Amino acid sequence: MNGKYLRYAAILLTSIFWVFQGCRIAKSYQRPVVTTNGLFRDVTATDTNTLADIPWSRIFKNANLQTLLKEGVSNNYDLKIAVARIKQAEANLRQSRAAFLPSISGGPQTTQQRLSASQGGALFGAERIYQLSANASWEVDLWSKLKSSNRAALAALLQSEAYRRAVQTQLISDIATNYFNLLAYDKQLAITIETVENRKADVATNKMLKEANRITEAAVAQSEANRYAAEVTIPDLQNNIRQTENAISVLTARKPGSIQRDSLDVQQVDTLLQTGVPAQLLGNRPDVQQAEYSVRYFFEQINIARAYFYPTLTITAQGGWQSGSASTLFNSSALFGNLVGGLTQPVFNKGINKQRLETAKAQYEENLANFQQIVLDAGREVSDALYSYESVANKSNSRYQQLESWKKAVEFNRELLKNGYATYTDVLTSEQGYLTAHLSSINDKLQKLTSIVSLYRSLGGGWQ
Repeated sequence: MNGKYLRYAAILLTSIFWVFQGCRIAKSYQRPVVTTNGLFRDVTATDTNTLADIPWSRIFKNANLQTLLKEGVSNNYDLKIAVARIKQAEANLRQSRAAFLPSISGGPQTTQQRLSASQGGALFGAERIYQLSANASWEVDLWSKLKSSNRAALAALLQSEAYRRAVQTQLISDIATNYFNLLAYDKQLAITIETVENRKADVATNKMLKEANRITEAAVAQSEANRYAAEVTIPDLQNNIRQTENAISVLTARKPGSIQRDSLDVQQVDTLLQTGVPAQLLGNRPDVQQAEYSVRYFFEQINIARAYFYPTLTITAQGGWQSGSASTLFNSSALFGNLVGGLTQPVFNKGINKQRLETAKAQYEENLANFQQIVLDAGREVSDALYSYESVANKSNSRYQQLESWKKAVEFNRELLKNGYATYTDVLTSEQGYLTAHLSSINDKLQKLTSIVSLYRSLGGGWQ
């Protein structure tokens, strides 16, 4: 066999070896192993029905709250930013797919050159050349670098979509939580105003008792101080109401202003607390999905970094017409073309390829740890929300009995004071106890509602 064919055979065998070697360079992505058994503390879940699968419009039945939620989903600026990021990721994905196609450029050009006698022209003679040509270049994806880049771009797109869902889930939770907080502040304000009116009446009663020499001046002063102690909390409650209204306005992309609402007592939320099995968090929680797509993205970056260690096969082509006269430019004799294939093997690249690979591996390890941490946090959030709801249920009967007892104590002590059998200190103690218990009962109701919201969000609900 002659030497020319031996060279061709060697080149062919080398190329085949490289191609098969390249098949092993790019690894296939495998989902990280995450143990979800026991992720929900003190909960043995076998039923796959979960609160996360229920649309928010069925969870939150209040008409005013539903209006706010619809506005938020339609207008919230964080959601719009998330959608814009999806568009960016889609453009990057299209760009990565375009890398598989050859790049083509072309156009006309005119060259004025001087040729010496040794180059076949008259000494110092001038010659004009007209050319219309096109150039094409195509990189053969031997080591799946382009495929890995495309998969990385796809992972980035899926990550941006998961981010949008995570933003919506958090948005639904924030609007609902702030709405319930607003109703709680309303009720606390109403109770405080009522308490102030009652204590004004106490002051008037004590002044009459003082005139009748039934109590001392100190008792009157104490009753006035008691009235002001309640009254001074009103501005703080009004401030809380105003700030919460502003927060809801921003979440719904409104200018700061008042929020239409009803009362805390009429709120109803779906209380069938189905958690599903912990493994469902991997598919339901958008932030968990976002973290996993980030892991997948950097896995593909490792594949890309490995490919830089191997030769790049580039095929270039050029063709068109070239003539010394514009009138003969398109003659068949003016047609030219060439095709070139070349391998570029990195030999010395200042350690850039090695550092690129080490960086990609470190980023992958960072995002893998972040993914595992987010799964743990998700389990903790579900457990906390469940226990928060249960703790309210466990103290509801005691709270009711406490309220009733303090109410009776207030009534009895006021009557005893009028008849001279009790001091105002006794009345003050019972009134303060009743007010504290009443405000605590509002917090209990709020805790019950917000724990359901937290459970819904922590299970991954709100984006369906």
